[in-house]
Amino acid sequence: MRGACIPGIVLVLALLFFPVSGKGLAALHFDDPEEAEVLAARILDRMTDEDILAQTFMLGWVGATPSPLIMDWIQGRNIGGVKIFGWNTGDTLKLAETVGALQKTSMEGPYGIPLFVATDQEGGWIRHVKGATSETPGNMAIGASGFPRDAYLSGYYIGRELALLGINMNFAPTVDLYTNRGSTLIGPRSFGSDPRQAGILGAAFAKGQGAAGIIATAKHYPGHGDTDLDSHGVLPRIDIPFEVLWDRELVPYRILARERLPAIMSGHLAFPQTPAGMVPASLSSWFLRDILRERIGYEGLIITDDLMMNGATLSAGSLSRAAKQALLAGNDIIMLSKTPNLGDPVWTSLTAAMREDPLFRDRVRDAALRILTAKLRYLRGDKAVPRIPDPQQVEEKLPDPEGAAFFLDLAARSVTVVNGADTAGIPLRAEDAGKVLLAGQFIDFFNAGRNAYPGARSYWYSDEWPAAEFLYYAGEADTIIFCISNAEGLKLLKFLRPLGKRVILFSVLSPVYLEEAPWVDGAIAVYSYAPESFVAGFSALLGRIPARGKLPL
Repeated sequence: MRGACIPGIVLVLALLFFPVSGKGLAALHFDDPEEAEVLAARILDRMTDEDILAQTFMLGWVGATPSPLIMDWIQGRNIGGVKIFGWNTGDTLKLAETVGALQKTSMEGPYGIPLFVATDQEGGWIRHVKGATSETPGNMAIGASGFPRDAYLSGYYIGRELALLGINMNFAPTVDLYTNRGSTLIGPRSFGSDPRQAGILGAAFAKGQGAAGIIATAKHYPGHGDTDLDSHGVLPRIDIPFEVLWDRELVPYRILARERLPAIMSGHLAFPQTPAGMVPASLSSWFLRDILRERIGYEGLIITDDLMMNGATLSAGSLSRAAKQALLAGNDIIMLSKTPNLGDPVWTSLTAAMREDPLFRDRVRDAALRILTAKLRYLRGDKAVPRIPDPQQVEEKLPDPEGAAFFLDLAARSVTVVNGADTAGIPLRAEDAGKVLLAGQFIDFFNAGRNAYPGARSYWYSDEWPAAEFLYYAGEADTIIFCISNAEGLKLLKFLRPLGKRVILFSVLSPVYLEEAPWVDGAIAVYSYAPESFVAGFSALLGRIPARGKLPL
């Protein structure tokens, strides 16, 4: 009998010293009613090294439905997050179903930890989740209105739509400054060129997202605005001294850190006049630890921009080296736009480093603790985004009806008369316009224009425009309202000057091209191609609403 008790004693000791994971006796679970910091530390102590490393991974996949490979990473590896890209979002209901399936699989793993589900829904030009979501005037329109409340409500309504879809993290606001007029990557994604205003508006936008339950993520640290290069293809080099960087690009982050922003995205950008040299900021411990953490005092999550971009991999030499360098430098989450194979070097090399490199293992444990703590703070409770979306709510509440009314108001507040305000050009009443020719590249421009000026003719121009044909139609018009959104339009616009016609420019997205045509009779600027922006622009052109926006450059 005495001998028969030995297995029972061994079992009790095993349960005491090696508690089981998941639900059950001595188990820990994500939804246990404990403080975030305490429960995060307890879960971390139970995790294997592979579980800890997996929390630092955020992966994308290709297609409207989850690929078997992304499901393997979630089910077999228990990764920490997924990223929703435009190629995943054509069908809004399908997207909600997909998010629910991903979260269900994740929560079946040890400790029931849900995923970070992230996307890029900045508003305006960048809107990865399309389908039934709102088109909005965007950041530069907020900068033109100048009201922090517009930033707050933009973040709130965008966030409320994402929450319906189960998306709990948004890579917004973009607080890059529009300092390089040749930048086609940033442009109207920016609030403007004023650092302090960008910080204030960015903080308000983030607060609005937070009110909707969304984890706001500012980008692209330390600033992508002073280059006309795209880090998707190359490593942009920004030749400014640190003193300029501190007093300009870093001002928004200094403001956001004081406002306890939940997350920041690091950019693949080189600043050779700083101690980081030609190492991308996303892979630089000087930028992430010395400046962002220690000098600025930022305490939230740091997430890489897509490590599959050439700005990161070309510098590091390979994706696996970029991933290790990113974590060692101070990023907490490494984001990859595509799903690697389970045996890919990006995983095998990092798991080997967890075994062999104590410094790397400690850094990853620190990152995972910060991730778990953030998840426990933001993904639990009544205010948290639903983990499993309700399809009926998606059908009934997208697009957000309150948001639609607000975004139309914002578009109206942001319309800017750039020149010609003291001439006969603007306002231009329909009865004074004569024969009107609308020239542009957006169907909503023509729709709004024909409503404003009944009987107007339309001319759709492309990059390969036949100038003679255009000039024939322009010659028959009294007024040409010319919609411009890129440098190609300038080539066609110059042919109008000798005609002596009344020419009104209707700028969409970035207004920098207006500087190339000071001779026109008037110019209106709106900052997105959302239908509301065109309606607001033509209303201001007719004089029905005041154009109170101020050019934020």
